[in-house]
Amino acid sequence: MTALKAPPGAPEVLARCAALVRPALRRAVGRLHPWTAEMAAYSFGWCEVGGAPATTPGGKGVRQTLAVLGARAAGADARAGIPAAVAVELVHTFSLLHDDIMDGDATRRRRPAVWKAYGTGPAVLAGDALFALAVETLAAVPQGARAVRLLSAALTDLVRGQADDLLFTGRPWTGPDRVTVEEYRAMAEAKTGALLGCACALGALLGGADEDTTGTLDRAGRHLGIAFQLVDDVLGIWGDPAVTGKPAGGDLRERKKTYPVLAALDTPAARALPELLDSPERAKEAAELIETAGGRTAALTEARTHTATARTLLARAPLAAGAAEDLLTLLDFLVGREL
Repeated sequence: MTALKAPPGAPEVLARCAALVRPALRRAVGRLHPWTAEMAAYSFGWCEVGGAPATTPGGKGVRQTLAVLGARAAGADARAGIPAAVAVELVHTFSLLHDDIMDGDATRRRRPAVWKAYGTGPAVLAGDALFALAVETLAAVPQGARAVRLLSAALTDLVRGQADDLLFTGRPWTGPDRVTVEEYRAMAEAKTGALLGCACALGALLGGADEDTTGTLDRAGRHLGIAFQLVDDVLGIWGDPAVTGKPAGGDLRERKKTYPVLAALDTPAARALPELLDSPERAKEAAELIETAGGRTAALTEARTHTATARTLLARAPLAAGAAEDLLTLLDFLVGREL
């Protein structure tokens, strides 16, 4: 399978938006209790345990970028989207802190996860603090009531998606109670797509967009989120550890019910797959069978379908030209990450 290629302009878009948002994000974190502020700064890669400055690479900053581009797409100055960008970045980080605890993931971005570095209780507290700070950030803007409602709706979906994802682990690989690709798609939209859609919509709202435009951007972001999750699933099985920071086949050893696995299980070629999936030491064999059965191709095809839907939605919306182009560039980048 030939890897999808990322367009060269996306890293510049991400870097430009991150530079715009970072001062406001640091100021917001600085309002927290010093202990939770340190844990937050550690999670962003700004410091080490104990507070010594660090330059550890953080996340891609996708959600904050979408918020800034949402404001620009509405015809406003990019700075109008900064409160939305700060809020969604805080919520995303809060979700990662709690997610790592729930999944038992000991590392995040090639260093100890917050719960391993500081303890489970402190990490939960830091996540709670980031969530509260996100709400406070949005409540302070003129459109605060509507902005908080948008964020709350996205969080409700995010929690629903996370609940489904956790419940999936207890369901069988085959039979009437198996996880279907349709159920998986709904989970991915809620767990990943809701916050991406919210980021776009919040930025547009603060930029003065009407309800139809914010709704269209929300839907586009949700489709982007599904595609983003599907590519993550592929990377979780076949990704280069030097790029992903995770061991190859890690999702298989953890018995995660990801899209490539579910798609492969639906084919006659994968009759032996359940036995392999129940044997973590045979993850390499399982990956080979999943690819032979078409699971990898199915996931990337599905990702392209949702990318195309997002592009169609963006094309129909009355968006400012420059921002629309950046949104499309970012969309292609997120689905075209190197495998």
